[in-house]
Amino acid sequence: MALLDPNRFLLIAGPCALESIDVCETVAKELGRLGKALPDLQIIFKGSFDKANRTSLSSPRGPGLEKGLEMLSRIKERYGFPVLTDIHAEMQATAAARVVDVLQIPAFLCRQTDILVAAAKTGKVVNVKKGQFLSPAEMKYVVDKLEGSDAREIWLTERGTTFGYQNLVVDMRNFPQMKALGHPAIFDATHSVQMPGAGDGTTSGKREFVPFLARAAIAAGADGLFIETHPDPDNAISDGPNQVPLDQLENVLSPVLAVWKALR
Repeated sequence: MALLDPNRFLLIAGPCALESIDVCETVAKELGRLGKALPDLQIIFKGSFDKANRTSLSSPRGPGLEKGLEMLSRIKERYGFPVLTDIHAEMQATAAARVVDVLQIPAFLCRQTDILVAAAKTGKVVNVKKGQFLSPAEMKYVVDKLEGSDAREIWLTERGTTFGYQNLVVDMRNFPQMKALGHPAIFDATHSVQMPGAGDGTTSGKREFVPFLARAAIAAGADGLFIETHPDPDNAISDGPNQVPLDQLENVLSPVLAVWKALR
C-alpha cells in the first residue's frame, strides 16, 4: 500500500538539521496542531542527521547518524508522524531504514547509482531531489535505476535549477514533466529560495518568496510540499535564511490548501 494518500495534501515539514530534540519537539507539536486544524494534511516529519554538503568546513552539520535516528524515532513514537531523512552514502540506507518511512536522496547525489539502488532495496519510500543541474526529462534515468532496483514507492522533488551564479529558478513546467514519469512530484518550497554560497561562507536565501512559489507549484500540478521550518530560523544551525518561521507556517499553508481544493 502506498504511503502517499491521494485524497490528502502531502506536507513534508521539519527543521533543516536535527539540531536538538527540543527544536524537533517544538516543531512536531505545532505540526500536530496543524494536522487537527487542517485535516486535509498528510504530514511527514523531516530532519537531517548530517548536513554533508555545507559550504564551509567549519559549519555545523548536525548530530550524526546514531543520535539523529534516535531523535526521529522519538518523534515518530511520541507524535505518530511518519518520518523522513536524507542519506549521503549507500551504507547509511539500511540503518536509516530501521527507523524512517522515507529515505531522501539529496539533489547533489541524485545520479549516484549505488545510493539509489541501496535506498530502493530497503523497501522504503524513496524521495529524490532533482539536481539543480538536471532537466526534468533527465529524471527518467533516475526513475529507471529505482524501478530497476524494485523501489516500492518513488517520489520526485523539484528544488530549483541553477540560474547564473548563487541563484536558483523554478520552472513550473517541471511538475507535469516529472509526473509524466509515473510518480508523484513534490515541491521543495524552501530550498528553492536558496542563494547557494551567497552568505559569506554560508548559503543565503529569501524566505519571503516561499508562499508565492508554493501556491504557484500546486497550481502547476505538484502533489505536495516540502517545507523546512524552525521556531527561530535566524539562529538555526543551517539554512536559516530560507526556513519558514514556525509561527508563520499555517499562514503559508492555508492559501496553498485553498488552491489544492480548487483544483480538485
